[in-house]
Amino acid sequence: MKHTILMRKEAFKFAAAHMTVFPDGTKEPLHGHNYQVALQLVLRESSFEKMVPFQHWKDALMALCMEWDHRVLVPANNPFFKKIRVTDEETEFTVCGKRYVLPSDEVLLLPTDNLSTEAFSGEFCRRFVVMLEGKPGFELAESIEIAVEESPGTGASCRWERG
Repeated sequence: MKHTILMRKEAFKFAAAHMTVFPDGTKEPLHGHNYQVALQLVLRESSFEKMVPFQHWKDALMALCMEWDHRVLVPANNPFFKKIRVTDEETEFTVCGKRYVLPSDEVLLLPTDNLSTEAFSGEFCRRFVVMLEGKPGFELAESIEIAVEESPGTGASCRWERG
């Protein structure tokens, strides 16, 4: 038998601004959401001797939520994104020809080609797996799925599977 562990708590959330870019070079206006994050973990085995310490998983979810919280998320690998200048004080860039200058500590450049819930869940999942590799219990994970919802019932998920 395989067991699935679900972690979905009110605390696993972040508020962020973004703008989804479309293939024709248009984009949504800059706007924000209160995102909710959930984890689904499928274990290869579950027994008393091989208990998974939940705290590592919760701590990683919280750390990522805090990193993304109250930020403007920017798709650094989007073909319509152009980084102009980044200093400790300011980040200047264009997206779809519109110029933005924001305080650097409020911007998070993500290595994604867009800022959709699909891109968010994929990048969040990638970062989550990197944070948990080598931690107790990670070796028991068969798959890890991260869901990111921009509003209740609307979002996307991404699954990492042990290869």
